[in-house]
Amino acid sequence: MPDATVVSSTSAMSSGVGLTVTRMATQFARRPDTKWVRTPERVTVFDAWGVASERGQWVGTWTEPDGPIVIRGSYEAQWRRVNGLWRIQGQLFVPHRCDGGVYCRARP
Repeated sequence: MPDATVVSSTSAMSSGVGLTVTRMATQFARRPDTKWVRTPERVTVFDAWGVASERGQWVGTWTEPDGPIVIRGSYEAQWRRVNGLWRIQGQLFVPHRCDGGVYCRARP
């Protein structure tokens, strides 16, 4: 959605597609081998209000100067049906584990 809100694993918040796209573009420019994989575990739909929740696990990988990083955690997304299409309204990513170099030793 144009006003979607995202809370990243580093607690950075963005509201609106423009800021979210800018942050992602910066990340992929700095770390071109970045991969993010979301694996849904549960989707619950409340048809009467046209909303749904998606819960699952995520994994991010990339390479820093001191080696590979693997970070993982859980996420939840709220979807809203607008004109028959499902759109993300908000997402929250919570880290549970980080393996790798200096990046993992302190919250970025």
